[in-house]
Amino acid sequence: MEIESPFKEIIDEVKELGGEAIKYCYQCGKCDTVCPWNKVTNFSMRKLIREATFGLPEVELEEVWRCTTCGKCPQKCPRDVKQIDDVVALRRMATGYGVSNALLKPVRSASASLAAEGNPFVQERSKRADWADEIGVETFTDDMEILYFSCCYVSYDARLREIANATAKILNKAGVSFGILGVEENCCGESIRKTGSEDLFKRLAKDNIKTFVENGVKRILVSSPHCYHTFKNEFPEFSASFDVVHITEYVLELIGAGRLEINGEYPKNVTYHDPCYLGRHNGIFDQPREILQSIPGLDLRELPENHEDSLCCGMGGGRVWIDTKMAERFANLRVEQAIGVEAEVLVTACPYCIIALEDSRLGLGYEEKLLVKDITEILQDVI
Repeated sequence: MEIESPFKEIIDEVKELGGEAIKYCYQCGKCDTVCPWNKVTNFSMRKLIREATFGLPEVELEEVWRCTTCGKCPQKCPRDVKQIDDVVALRRMATGYGVSNALLKPVRSASASLAAEGNPFVQERSKRADWADEIGVETFTDDMEILYFSCCYVSYDARLREIANATAKILNKAGVSFGILGVEENCCGESIRKTGSEDLFKRLAKDNIKTFVENGVKRILVSSPHCYHTFKNEFPEFSASFDVVHITEYVLELIGAGRLEINGEYPKNVTYHDPCYLGRHNGIFDQPREILQSIPGLDLRELPENHEDSLCCGMGGGRVWIDTKMAERFANLRVEQAIGVEAEVLVTACPYCIIALEDSRLGLGYEEKLLVKDITEILQDVI
């Protein structure tokens, strides 16, 4: 018992932190066969789960931090082991023990910035609404139709601000009464939660909920599937429910109501990349395709891995802050697939995916052959 006791304590801790489902694993290995990491290197989710089951997790090693929470292994698991919950439990353990190394340095920096300024970029909170000030977007009031929550990346990153600008143009064209809460907003916290910083996530979530309630928010429009997932699926944990819509859902709603018309043509070969948190996690597959197929001249071509089987871009699970070796980037494979179907434009509907795909497009030398765009950037050109 003297030998077994420490391991039992660790097993209990993993379960208490959300990894209860490890006990169901019978080591079939299906998780490893679908994991995108095994397209670029060797990685075993099965091994991680096995080590946790026996109380032997090595939470300081890179393996624990590889999972992008893409959702492919839970989708195929015959025993409902909930691999994402298990990995997050291990990361919560690591966070609780103060584990830190060179790999996690940017995660800890993001965490500190989130706590201080409500965003992961060490940027001043006061600059969150600068993009909106430049184009005259108003502050939200409770008599408006919808709150546009643009997310940290779309608010601060120069490239991704183009998504916010395109979205505002679409909403204005449709005559939608909308606004933002700017400096009152915090990061949705989805990514930091997946790295194991549960207390920080709860603080961000509760602050956002308080802000939404105090400002009379009923309906929230988002550009990021990660914000969508948090507000729709995780806020109910705090007894808070809002009507949350992704921009692809809302655009179809506007078109159906006759408020938005597509008048222009887009004569290009286009392929669509399903973001994990929009598609696999939340079932939004058809809406983006319906929008693209409604645009005259646009030739929509499917990638080899699409819909439920979409290939992860590599940025989920907090990996958006962790540097990945060029040779191990899933987005490289995705860009090559786009080239393979002779696409001129690779379209997606997630800021994280834009970051990954843009980096791979440039890193692989396809800047003259392929464009990477958010779906709103195409829409603004044809309305």
